[in-house]
Amino acid sequence: MQNKTLLSLALLAGVAAVTHSAVAGETMDRIKQRGALIGVMDQAYPPYSFLNDKNEMDGMDVDLTKEFARRLGVQAKIETPAWEVTTAGNWRGRWDICICSMTPDAQRARSLDFVTHYYSSPAVLVTSTNGTPLTKVSDMEGKKIAAQQGGSYEQYLNHTLKMEGFGAKPLVYPFKNVQVMPYSSEDLEYQDLALGAGKRIDGLVSNLVTANERIKKTPGKFKIVGEPLYEDPNWVATDKGDKEWHDTVVKIFDDMRKDGTLKKISVKWVGSDISR
Repeated sequence: MQNKTLLSLALLAGVAAVTHSAVAGETMDRIKQRGALIGVMDQAYPPYSFLNDKNEMDGMDVDLTKEFARRLGVQAKIETPAWEVTTAGNWRGRWDICICSMTPDAQRARSLDFVTHYYSSPAVLVTSTNGTPLTKVSDMEGKKIAAQQGGSYEQYLNHTLKMEGFGAKPLVYPFKNVQVMPYSSEDLEYQDLALGAGKRIDGLVSNLVTANERIKKTPGKFKIVGEPLYEDPNWVATDKGDKEWHDTVVKIFDDMRKDGTLKKISVKWVGSDISR
């Protein structure tokens, strides 16, 4: 009886090992079979990801995804679903990787694997220069503040953002309550803010780099209010359950740090090295 029990346990262990091995290589097998890496990102988040004049995806995250695919020996394919769909996880093979300026938090970490940090940039409050502009961050109190739906800035405004364990500093809130205005894209947020503060919205929360990009392209329309709200760490994300793919992503990004590629692409798009 004891021998039969030991044999059964051994067989179960063997099956488990085979199953784990099959799951571990699933992502890489899929990429090799199709000959392409499918990366997911936001369509309107310049200079990280945006449609250029040729109606092609461009930006820092796009360049990194293409370089990552090149090192795998495959082509890069970019898809841009709704942000709340991307951050929900459980991709089930639709996408392979998100080099997409995603901020990790406890809720997202339940369904996504945050593999490696690749840059940081402050979150800032932006207002219009017209209408009734906000003059300091505490002016957010009770006002209509926009943020991308499903994003970390929306969570911040709702006091639900939890980034412990991902290298983030404790959050400070210069407001008790705001009227959170979720938008499907930053393009729409800035369009409404351009009507004047106090019209549809009073301000919005954005990444410092993307805010500066918008201010530069439309001079005289927007301005950043006061000091940054918090430091926003951005990580590469994948679906859960594939250790081999996790290790592959870590190695390739480590290589890009060591050979200067990550710094080079950061400087190209941002003007400085924000990858540290």
